Amino acid sequence: MVFGKHEILRETELYVREAMCKNANGHDWWHIYRVKNLALAIAQKEGGDKFIIEMAALLHDMDDWKIVGGGENAKRWMESLSLPESTIETILEIIGQVSFKGNYVEDNAVSTEAKIVQDADRLDAIGAIGIARAFAYGGSKGRLIFDPVEKPKSFYSFEEYKNSNGTTINHFYEKLLILKERINTPTAKILAEKRHYYMKNFLNHFLMEWDAEI
Repeated sequence: MVFGKHEILRETELYVREAMCKNANGHDWWHIYRVKNLALAIAQKEGGDKFIIEMAALLHDMDDWKIVGGGENAKRWMESLSLPESTIETILEIIGQVSFKGNYVEDNAVSTEAKIVQDADRLDAIGAIGIARAFAYGGSKGRLIFDPVEKPKSFYSFEEYKNSNGTTINHFYEKLLILKERINTPTAKILAEKRHYYMKNFLNHFLMEWDAEI
């Protein structure tokens, strides 16, 4: 069956929503929903193919190692919709460039579309929602909130980063506070500044409360 772009996007949204709605680790449907909306809002200013951007945003977590351990769910889904092979390859390339891979690992997005989707995903990892998602994910993995003896780590490979099991507060220093400097587009940089400031303020309060200073 051949679908038009509107139908493809609608069916993909339904597919992803059904697959992700039960996740309680910060990578649920509403994360996808926000990334999609952020990506499309950024694209309004920065350009790019909106169909490719929306499809990549919708499918970007369907094979995420943190959630399903990898796989080819996104590819199989797009093949079921009879998308052209070149379009599938383009979307899969973008998805492969979205994720953070370590604080000392390069993860540059190449195309305008990839930069936009990567920015949208990273914006949802910082700020108030980013804070909530960090603790949701840490709790789902049985990680401590904080241990002052355990210091943030440096990761020089994706494998090191994937195998890390540090505290949630350390995750802020190992990833979340770094993301502002790895935003690609001018539009997203403006949004990232506000979210980064909010996150730093939260951490300052957290550490003062931890030491019973306030």
